[in-house]
Amino acid sequence: MNLPFEEAVDARPLADRMRPASLDEYIGQTHLFGPGKPLRRMLEGGHLHSMILWGPPGTGKTTLARLVAQQCDAQFIALSAVMAGVKDIRAAAEQATEARRAGRRTVLFLDEVHRFNKAQQDAFLPWVEDGTFVFVGATTENPSFELNNALLSRARVYVLRSLTEADIRQVLDRALAKQAGTVTAEDRALELMAKAADGDARRSLNMLELAIDLAADATPPVITEAIANEVASGGLRRFDKQGEAFYDQISALHKSVRGSDPDAALYWLCRMLDGGCDPRYIARRVLRMASEDIGLADPRGHTLALEACEVFERLGSPEGELAIAQAVVFLACAAKSNAVYKAFGEAMQDAKTLGSLDVPLHLRNAPTKLMKSLGYGKDYRYAHDEPDAYAAGENYFPDGIEPRQYYNPVSRGMEIKIAEALARRKK
Repeated sequence: MNLPFEEAVDARPLADRMRPASLDEYIGQTHLFGPGKPLRRMLEGGHLHSMILWGPPGTGKTTLARLVAQQCDAQFIALSAVMAGVKDIRAAAEQATEARRAGRRTVLFLDEVHRFNKAQQDAFLPWVEDGTFVFVGATTENPSFELNNALLSRARVYVLRSLTEADIRQVLDRALAKQAGTVTAEDRALELMAKAADGDARRSLNMLELAIDLAADATPPVITEAIANEVASGGLRRFDKQGEAFYDQISALHKSVRGSDPDAALYWLCRMLDGGCDPRYIARRVLRMASEDIGLADPRGHTLALEACEVFERLGSPEGELAIAQAVVFLACAAKSNAVYKAFGEAMQDAKTLGSLDVPLHLRNAPTKLMKSLGYGKDYRYAHDEPDAYAAGENYFPDGIEPRQYYNPVSRGMEIKIAEALARRKK
């Protein structure tokens, strides 16, 4: 038997059925839609401009694009960069042209715009320029890295934030109210799902829909804490192995170690592991931290970081992750020095800019008679024959440049002793 259209609509996923029908129903993003905020005033006034909506999944980017078109009584055309191409853009432009002739504006929405390559992104420009349509792109990636400057210059970027647990709870309460008379939920169950949603409204509604199905067989139909735990289990926190969240979190880990905060460093380490990051990648970055930020202030840091890599290879996950955590805590607590890091950078800059300066004759090896006759190795002072194994006054730089001092030990950890030794030699 064929179902009426209204019943077919009800068969849509709960997340789709619960899309807000007006700006007043839109939850979250108060920094954009709070009373008197510029974007809200613009939409209420019917003004349109091209925009990029940048934010994590489930923060309402698609819904906002629909509301923008609805608020301004514009035709709404939705495309996905996963499936669409330049041909689809041209077809949308033709639709927009027809609507324009009829006196109606068009909003062209492109989801996951970052998946379009440069040529595909450039295809929008002529129609954006002449006002054929207002372009609204949605992306979870940093537009600075993923979108063309030409497109960015014609669209304003709005940053959407993850929804708070209070926002998610409001989403769940509203959706549950639509189920009045069919199912109820324990307060603790809703709290658990709001927390497990991790700022993603779509995820929360998907969990609620599954919970409703599980509760339907009970008498009375109640979403209990046990049901909420079941539907919320196994969900990973937000972590994109290729996106900005990945680099933001490894940056936070590195800066926590550099800032000597072992607790924050452990937190970011666990956030990345919990999100599915390869522990081997983190172990390699910990090695970098040991070289860049601890250096010779405590050379044990590099050894411990290297051993953590080896321990993980032998034990695997999850046992090997503890060795990485041990290295992270040690590095965070260790004395810090970037003296070698800075010295290396300065020396590399000189090596690149000063040209191919010859090695002084006295520093060259002379394994043949010809080389000796040319003065190779002449007047070289063998350090071990000098007092304290130090040839005072000897120059090891190429002729033509003044001796440099790249390495300046810090007054922390082992570099205190190194600085004292260097000072004695200079005297």
